[in-house]
Amino acid sequence: MRLDENRFSVSGIAVALFAAAAAAGLAFAVAFDSRIPIAIGALFGAYLLLSIKVADQWEKVAVLRMGRYKGLRGPGIFHIVPVVDWLSRYVDQRVRVATVQAESTLTRDTVPVNVDAIVFWVVWNAEKAILEVQDFVQAINVAAQTALRESIGRHELAQMITERESLGRELQRILDEKTTPWGITVQSVEIKDVRIPQALEDAMSRQAQAERERQARIILGQAETEISAKFSQAALTYQDNPIALHLRAMNMLYEAIKEKGSMVIVPSTAVETMGLGGTLATTALNSAAHAASTRPA
Repeated sequence: MRLDENRFSVSGIAVALFAAAAAAGLAFAVAFDSRIPIAIGALFGAYLLLSIKVADQWEKVAVLRMGRYKGLRGPGIFHIVPVVDWLSRYVDQRVRVATVQAESTLTRDTVPVNVDAIVFWVVWNAEKAILEVQDFVQAINVAAQTALRESIGRHELAQMITERESLGRELQRILDEKTTPWGITVQSVEIKDVRIPQALEDAMSRQAQAERERQARIILGQAETEISAKFSQAALTYQDNPIALHLRAMNMLYEAIKEKGSMVIVPSTAVETMGLGGTLATTALNSAAHAASTRPA
């Protein structure tokens, strides 16, 4: 399809020149009392109206003369020959964004997913973009969607969720290989969203919860193992040093009875073994003496 929708487009500068030419013809017609200057001014103004074109700073446009490529024009003001010259579509050379979607596409592990991606691309050669591809905007969208579906089929679900950046770089490379002959560069591709069926999402949530519980049980078991190892080391130490064992026992009893209102029941065998009878009696006498001294008269 020939892109000649701008063939009869009119710029603001051309309208101003047309008005100036028509006004000049009218002025000469009044001055010389003749209608010929009006006709000349109108014809010249119409020529300027159709021949003067303007392209914005970020635009390029191709001129086709009698169907053959003449060259690129823009940015700024330029001139064409009406009827003989045609203009292609204006090419925007700024960075552009295309949103692509892949719905219900199967991953490598046969999981249906919906993926949304954003493609950032730019036309670096307007001549190739106009002459090498019919509609480069539609071509970019179709190529991006096809590449996205192909990439999804080569990756598993876990990779797509955790490795979005690598997936985006792979898509950028695939698209850039396709679009470079068109004069277009794909700068980057970003995976915006990966959606999975609700039932599968619930199953993955339960799986993650079970995995966390398993890890918690493993950590608890490791803690019990470490504690038992420490107890074993302490038992070996106390086995060869009964005095240390007695001191440890006395410390435990002290910690238990130092709080007011505490009561500790110790088996008589333990008292005899550790020789704590005198110690406990002394502690009891000291406690009674202290209570009597603090009792009001």
